[in-house]
Amino acid sequence: MAETTAPPQAESAVQIVYTERPQDEEPESFHLRILSSVLGSQEAAKDALLYSYKTAASGFSAKLTPQQVDEISKQPGVLQVVPSRTLQLHSGHGKLH
Repeated sequence: MAETTAPPQAESAVQIVYTERPQDEEPESFHLRILSSVLGSQEAAKDALLYSYKTAASGFSAKLTPQQVDEISKQPGVLQVVPSRTLQLHSGHGKLH
């Protein structure tokens, strides 16, 4: 008997989603509304949301699959979606002054 396996699910990765600044809504509510439109529920959106940016930039970070990134990029109010990266700061061989 042949064994069937489900297709592997795409791995989620942390993405930074830059949005327009909401006018008549709290930023976190706006971010959750965008996420829930892609993830299917408010609960799934709350689970995926890692941080809401409200001061210097408007947006949020969330764990998303590549397909979810594609879908959320098309949502009204979304300006850009980029992978989150951690950068290491280096100092040269010389002393810092």
